Amino acid sequence: MEPRMNLMGNELGAKISKRIYNVALAIEQSSPPKAVQDLVMLRASQINGCGFCVDYDAKDAAAAGETAVRLHLVAAWRESTVFTGLSS
Repeated sequence: MEPRMNLMGNELGAKISKRIYNVALAIEQSSPPKAVQDLVMLRASQINGCGFCVDYDAKDAAAAGETAVRLHLVAAWRESTVFTGLSS
């Protein structure tokens, strides 16, 4: 399967990549704990539809100690019982 858009191959892709980077930077500079930031990054990547980013963020969160259950449920966080407040 071919990617729908090559983020590195054109001017529009470069603009999108810059926006994604800025979102990541804003999340990293926010006040929630690192574990929550990792989950926010993963959810933002899911919403953006960036397969590379979802893979990267899921692996990064797992390497930082995030549980498989929470990684699998982040897309349905509102309906899940494993997330409470801003705690990790």
